[in-house]
Amino acid sequence: MTTTPTPTATTAATPTPAPTPAPASIRALSASRTTATAARVLRQLRHDPRTIALLILIPCVMLFLLRYVFDGSPRTFDSIGASLLGIFPLITMFLVTSIATLRERTSGTLERLLAMPLGKGDLIAGYALAFGILAIIQSALATGLAVWVLGLDVTGSPWLLLLVALLDALLGTALGLFVSAFAASEFQAVQFMPAVIFPQLLLCGLFTPRSNMHPALEAVSDVLPMSYAVDGMNEILKHTDMTATFVRDVLIVAGCALLVLTLGAATLRRRTA
Repeated sequence: MTTTPTPTATTAATPTPAPTPAPASIRALSASRTTATAARVLRQLRHDPRTIALLILIPCVMLFLLRYVFDGSPRTFDSIGASLLGIFPLITMFLVTSIATLRERTSGTLERLLAMPLGKGDLIAGYALAFGILAIIQSALATGLAVWVLGLDVTGSPWLLLLVALLDALLGTALGLFVSAFAASEFQAVQFMPAVIFPQLLLCGLFTPRSNMHPALEAVSDVLPMSYAVDGMNEILKHTDMTATFVRDVLIVAGCALLVLTLGAATLRRRTA
């Protein structure tokens, strides 16, 4: 009886597959990648003097014009100057940030960056850090000009004015990063301003107290972050010390900025469709 020999099993060395990089959307935040992104953005802005002028000088120029528009009624400037000290930085940061982020995507830079070990969170945090540094300079100059040059009369500490102005600028940065994901061109990014900024400007209590509005509009204003920015500024105008209402307003503005930054990281696209 002939038996067929059984082939000897040999164990072949199977190469271990290389780990697949995590998608950009779920990579953990890295301090080194975030600071590198911020440094790159600041280097680009250094070669764009018009953007720097828009970010830093325009709020100061607008406050200067506003002071002398109400030259015959300085009390009017005192009543609305503090609110506009927070609104002007928010608007300028919104415009510049939304256009700058969109330019990264339309030029293909964003797609190349996200192909590297750079997550969306790193990119958004890096942009927020870079523009946050500019926001500090912008807010400090505008606050110093309003209080010590233009004579804005506030009951509370000017440092609290600076804090709210800085948070407003960061909120504008966050909103700009968020809406840039939904624009296909720089023109469309600018078009978001009437949709995002103007309703808040009308309902924030700058022109009339929110309690005097129609109840439906008052309810809408209660969920808009600019309303709490203006309320915080008004608290500084009326009180010498930090009040509980002021702390609430500051926390709401800061929380909205953080929430919008998170949404911006989640909705960021590599390129324009």
